[in-house]
Amino acid sequence: HVQLVESGGGSVQAGGSLRLSCAASGYALRDLADTCMGWFRQAPGKEREAIAHLDSDRRPQYADSVKGRFTIYKDNAETLSLQMDSLKPEDTAMYTCAAAFPTYRYGGYRACPPDYTYWGQGTQVTVS
Repeated sequence: HVQLVESGGGSVQAGGSLRLSCAASGYALRDLADTCMGWFRQAPGKEREAIAHLDSDRRPQYADSVKGRFTIYKDNAETLSLQMDSLKPEDTAMYTCAAAFPTYRYGGYRACPPDYTYWGQGTQVTVS
């Protein structure tokens, strides 16, 4: 199994910034480097929201709610980060990272699955 541990959450005033990290372990680095990964958040009383992920071509994709303010990137083979700027009170939520291994189709095309297999425990972000 891939273990995912998030860090970097906390309390910040509106307009501030936070950087979340998600450390993956449990597999060889070359396998972790190839995982499909993304960030989700869930606020109390609301459904979980997919906010950012690296797609099958490893390009960043964002939900409209965070586009232009959040940046997702891989620090290294095993760490996924989420830089959050211009934070708003509505960004308050539990943030969780997720991962899944891709499949490779004929011709070597890398494809991320529609659902993630591994989930972290989450880190709380509170914006006031």
